[in-house]
Amino acid sequence: QELLVASGGGLVQTGDSLKLSCVSTGRSFRTYAMAWFRQAAGKEREFVASINRNARDTYYSDSIKGRFTIARDKDEDILYLQMNRLKPEDTAVYYCAASSFNFYSPYVQVSDVNVWGQGTQVTVSS
Repeated sequence: QELLVASGGGLVQTGDSLKLSCVSTGRSFRTYAMAWFRQAAGKEREFVASINRNARDTYYSDSIKGRFTIARDKDEDILYLQMNRLKPEDTAVYYCAASSFNFYSPYVQVSDVNVWGQGTQVTVSS
């Protein structure tokens, strides 16, 4: 039973933008910190961005800083990832995730989150 569902992925060209969304199909995640991870083919899942329960404190990996923006609508209980100036190396399956605890650095590990959503594929062609 999936609780988090990500959507918005697709095939785009270098320099294009995409906006991913993540919604809950069951319980509310308003009291959780949220994050986006991604996993490219043949590689380990890596942290992309996180946003804490207050919807203000955010952290980004160096590889996407300045291009991606994480946000959450706590009223609607939706998590977003606005991705601009996409590059081929951004190609991956993107996962949303939730943690019972706030994040305090951009060094978020897979083991730091409690709940995973199913992924959405983002493919950036050169």
